[in-house]
Amino acid sequence: MSTALVILAAGKGTRMNSDMPKVLHQIANAPMLVHTMQAGAALAPEHTVVVAGHGFDAVKAAAEDFDPDAKVVLQAEQNGTAHAANMARETLADFDGDVIVLFGDTPFISADTLERMIAARADNAVVVLGFEAADAGKYGRLIMDGTSLERIVEFADASDEERAVTFCNSGVMLAKRQDLFDLIDAVGSDNAQGELYLTDIVGIARAQGLAVTAVTCEEAETLGINSRAHLAQAEAVFQSRARVELLDLGVTLQQPETVMLSFDTVIGRDTVIEPNVYFGPGVTVESGTRIRAFSHLEGCHVSRGGTVGPYARLRPGAELAEHVHVGNFVEIKNAEVGEGTKINHLSYIGDATLGRTTNIGAGTITCNYDGVMKHHTTIGSNAFIGSNTMLVAPVSVGNEAMTGSGSVITKDVPDAALALARADQVTKPGVARKLFDILKKKKLKRDQESQ
Repeated sequence: MSTALVILAAGKGTRMNSDMPKVLHQIANAPMLVHTMQAGAALAPEHTVVVAGHGFDAVKAAAEDFDPDAKVVLQAEQNGTAHAANMARETLADFDGDVIVLFGDTPFISADTLERMIAARADNAVVVLGFEAADAGKYGRLIMDGTSLERIVEFADASDEERAVTFCNSGVMLAKRQDLFDLIDAVGSDNAQGELYLTDIVGIARAQGLAVTAVTCEEAETLGINSRAHLAQAEAVFQSRARVELLDLGVTLQQPETVMLSFDTVIGRDTVIEPNVYFGPGVTVESGTRIRAFSHLEGCHVSRGGTVGPYARLRPGAELAEHVHVGNFVEIKNAEVGEGTKINHLSYIGDATLGRTTNIGAGTITCNYDGVMKHHTTIGSNAFIGSNTMLVAPVSVGNEAMTGSGSVITKDVPDAALALARADQVTKPGVARKLFDILKKKKLKRDQESQ
């Protein structure tokens, strides 16, 4: 049976106290909506429909950035969860399969849980996702009779006996498309809010003699985000899980709680991550590397056997080949660095291509920006760039070439050539002492005048 996802993402999220739609607030450098879409994508759904309302254009852009085939539909007025799910009806009109209704502000549902819901649908018309709550509070209760879900009881309507039940409703549901929309058609708004609630389809399905069940998952998977405090809690949950996963994959985290990861961080085994390292989006680190303390990586690729840091910054487009060494206070942006090349310290390499086993001396800068446009620097293999060299792009330095320390290179340097571009040193004996004497007298006179 094929699957479609309907993700409800229309709410403003008043408690977030933000102009941004709630589902676009980020966890691990990705909108919480993307986390929900990512979980559902593991099922290879035939359709993904995102129901948006507040901040429609921004939500649409985020959804399509993750999945260009996603359909984003408008819920102009928010009139309950059943009303929101119904917005997907037209998009799924020709679809014949199971529909899973997810929430854009519940980002941690696992693919395994969704697969178990799909398996349970074989014998049931409707499948509800529930969880055992440590503190059930005011969650809706799932009242079971064996494997059959009898009803969902909201806290306000529950008896003392029902309130003692700890099996609670997450809101996530699955049904065959035809059943889902037929049941939604029967939902009424006879409640305190006058809204159409998706949970009502359970009672309607039971009244029609349809089988309904509930699948359970860990409570953390159902964490909903309604405030900044919830957002911080969700970030902590993600980071904890991601660190444990890396440890299980054979990555050494010397001080795990200080390492921050993104939703798409990939790190190979036998890599060592020292304390206080930050991984932004789009980072891949291959096996057997070492990322040293206080480094910041984003949008980059570090190949096998490399070392980065401490205090290094790899920006988007940084591509490091195997066994590259990047030392302290080095920044690399939009640059390819060849195998075995060393950029040891205090350098900026931007918009550049560097060959194999080249040495970049301290304080080297590729001067890539002229105030209007960016320009490229090319450095060959086995080259030696002297300390404090300024490479004014566009410029190239050939294989086995060398630049003298303190040079400002504005012209191409051929293979095996030495380039010196600095003024000749002039030494004047005794002048320093005379100059200091003059300066001291001036300072004394200024101090006397100020008294």
